Amino acid sequence: MVLSMTGYGRAEEVRNGRDIAVELRSVNSRYFEYSCRVPRTCAFLEDPLKRLVAEQVHRGKVELSLSIQNVSAADAVVQINWGLAESYCRALSSLAERLDIRNDITVTALTRFPDVLTQSAAPADPDALWADVQAVAGQAVTAFLQMRAAEGEKLRADVEARLLTVEELVRQIEQGSAGRVQAYTQRLYARLQELLADRNIEESRVLTEAALFADKTAIDEETVRLHSHVAQYRQILTLDEPIGRKLDFLTQELNREANTIGSKCQDAALTRLVVELKSEIEKIREQIQNIE
Repeated sequence: MVLSMTGYGRAEEVRNGRDIAVELRSVNSRYFEYSCRVPRTCAFLEDPLKRLVAEQVHRGKVELSLSIQNVSAADAVVQINWGLAESYCRALSSLAERLDIRNDITVTALTRFPDVLTQSAAPADPDALWADVQAVAGQAVTAFLQMRAAEGEKLRADVEARLLTVEELVRQIEQGSAGRVQAYTQRLYARLQELLADRNIEESRVLTEAALFADKTAIDEETVRLHSHVAQYRQILTLDEPIGRKLDFLTQELNREANTIGSKCQDAALTRLVVELKSEIEKIREQIQNIE
């Protein structure tokens, strides 16, 4: 299966009084790069989350975001700041005694002063919290991989279509190159007749020149390797493993053969075909940059 390195996945669920949301996104990268944002109190979840993602993702720059909101009052703990409450009480008693007024301090009045009562989340069981986060993160990873697979299928179809174009261009180059030696020999004869007029032309010398030209401009090996590389390309696209680096190497080989053919071409029509061939290979290269 071809997987794109671009993807997005999100999952959210309320579990055990906690609203847990996990978001994943990724872009192209030569290697696997991971970063995450988690609540400060959940820093211990960073490594387990990284392992969870790394089991499924092999290349790409992946960003994970985790948010946890308590939605149950059972998770809240109210604490009394005894020192502050006692200080308020002593200050109010001193105020009443000095000003000779009635001391009407009540518990309700005292709790209205700032920071006498504070509310905080109850300590969470790390194992229980990880179990809940893992379940939601698993859903996000599944959605993330589904998008990468859908994008990868589009990339595979586009690359397959361009491989057909590459094969057709190689066939045209082969056909155009077939009569190059004969055409060169005829041009050489015509040129020599024009220069030497009525003098005899050494046929052996012409044949020698034609043989040198044929050896210099032979592209049979390059076209055979191009056909072989295209066949390998198709075979790699069917593998159920990360294939991006293999395709990147094979694309370099395609480009190398096309450049060699271009350096040997001495015909304008063939040169045009080689330019088109290199253009298609470059488009393939751009597409596979996004394949895992």
